[in-house]
This record gives sequence, structure tokens and C-alpha cells, in this order.
Amino acid sequence: MNSLARIGSFVLQSVQIAGCGVQQVRTKYADWKMIRDVKRRKCVRENAVDRLRINSLRKNDILPAELREVADAEIAAFPRDSSLVRVRERCALTSRPRGVVHKYRLSRIVWRHLADYNKLSGVQRAMW
Repeated sequence: MNSLARIGSFVLQSVQIAGCGVQQVRTKYADWKMIRDVKRRKCVRENAVDRLRINSLRKNDILPAELREVADAEIAAFPRDSSLVRVRERCALTSRPRGVVHKYRLSRIVWRHLADYNKLSGVQRAMW
């Protein structure tokens, strides 16, 4: 066990000698907009069931107006990001918000680049 500890300390010292130190860890998100969108998706997922129930009460014309007003107040108490409308489809690689091919979750630019080099299954370049 002692030899294992010596090997581990040697590896740590050699990394520090080389000047590398500890490498910075990148996240899997392209930019802060993508992180914000992921947080919104999580909030929507957590509040979806309750929000659907209250919205159905709110939009029901048969119920009395007082009950619908209470449902309005409850909907207003939810976080704004719990609404599905605030979620934006983004490219999974570049976080580009426009021109997203929905099936692949890629922007049209990245999609075309990957299709050109046969990296997407089932996609073939048009030839005539």
C-alpha cells in the first residue's frame, strides 16, 4: 500500500512540474443561454402537472368566477420559467436558437456539415 501512495504522489508532482496543474473542466453546455434554457426545462418538468390542473380550472367556463379567480392567483404564484412557452429549441452543439432541425436537435448549419461527412445515419446528400 505504501508503494501505491508513493506512485500517486509522484504522479501529482510530475504534473505540477510539467506546468499543467489541474485541468479546467468544461461543461457540456455551449454557453450561458443554453444553461438558462436547461434550467427552464427543468422548472417546466417539475411544475407541469400542477400547472395543467390549475389551468384547466382557470379555463373552465362552467365553474363560478370566484373559483376561476383563485386559480388565476395560483397560476400567478408559479415561477415564470415554469411556463412551456419560455422554453426555446436550441442546437445541442452550438446553442443556436434559429434554424433548428427538430428531429436531430441540431442547427441547419451543423446538420449540413455532419450530413456532408456521413456522420448522420439515414441522411444522404441529394444527387441528380
